[in-house]
Amino acid sequence: MALHIENAPAKPASALQMHAERTPNPRSVKWVLGAPIAAPGQSANFQQAAPPEVSPLAARLFAIDGVAGVFFAENFVTVTKGDSPSAPAWPELAEPIAAALRAHIESGEDALGPAYTPPPTRPQGEIEQRIREILENEIRPAIAMDGGDVQFAGYHNGAVEVVLQGACVGCPSSTATLRFGIEARLRQAIPEVTRVVQR
Repeated sequence: MALHIENAPAKPASALQMHAERTPNPRSVKWVLGAPIAAPGQSANFQQAAPPEVSPLAARLFAIDGVAGVFFAENFVTVTKGDSPSAPAWPELAEPIAAALRAHIESGEDALGPAYTPPPTRPQGEIEQRIREILENEIRPAIAMDGGDVQFAGYHNGAVEVVLQGACVGCPSSTATLRFGIEARLRQAIPEVTRVVQR
């Protein structure tokens, strides 16, 4: 399903505000934009190149040599670079990434194209609903500050399955985020939860 952002006219490159922020993952940089690129609460994660019909935004960024991952939410994009010795350094990548983001916003295109298929929504009971509420209201906003995201993937026999996205993928701090952040909060609030695992 394509996203269409209402009341978000294209801005000239000179008027677009954007800045880059470091994340706990040295391979990922978060680009905070002064214009929305996705609907509130919407996000998408790409770990390989996507064609324009799936995501015009991801296609533009993956066209840049060295880009290995793209995650975006309402007003930011996290770009992850490759980890090979020949991968370009961030100073080399910054200008083409900024140019691609400006070009996308100027184009007026949706971030997601008509061929994008959102992840399936699983049926949920009371425990799943409580897990989702904590993830949405407490944990996702905190992780987004560092350019990442977490998606609920399932609950079975006390184990909560999550998918880490954006700067969280391959981050040295991701284990601590799972155990001391997500797992600790869910176990505190929901006695039925015994552990959190990454899918």
